[in-house]
Amino acid sequence: MGLLTGKTALIFGVANDHSIAWGVAEALHREGARLAFSYAGEILQRRVLPLAAKVGSDFVEQCDVASDAQLDALFASARQRLGTLDILVHSVAYAPRAELSGVYYATSRAGFQTALDVSCYSFSAMVQRALPLFNPGSCCLTMTYYGAEKVVPGYNVMGV
Repeated sequence: MGLLTGKTALIFGVANDHSIAWGVAEALHREGARLAFSYAGEILQRRVLPLAAKVGSDFVEQCDVASDAQLDALFASARQRLGTLDILVHSVAYAPRAELSGVYYATSRAGFQTALDVSCYSFSAMVQRALPLFNPGSCCLTMTYYGAEKVVPGYNVMGV
């Protein structure tokens, strides 16, 4: 019996078996948590489905975290299929490829907004929708990256 037996975690951001989100998922599973996954797009489905199967998860749904409608639909499905949540994991980041090269000050307004919307605001949007599903004592976890503290070549707007 693990520390998280009887707890349910909804994890956003697994892209493959090298993802930080996958490492978190494995740790949660090792401690007995029931896992549910959301992935970013159809291309990722073929990578995430086998990983979810490894940990016995049958909740694997696509969601564009920049879309309020898709977030609403995903959390409605979570309510229906999972009932309640105990853990929310946000391990999501994105910037348009063009914003990851050149000098930072050349970042476009649209690229900056996209990077901050997907990488940062989406956490708040998820928490807003997760709150009604949370059991007492639930927790939210979000990731950051070393590039937020130090200059990392090619990271540009993602380090903001």
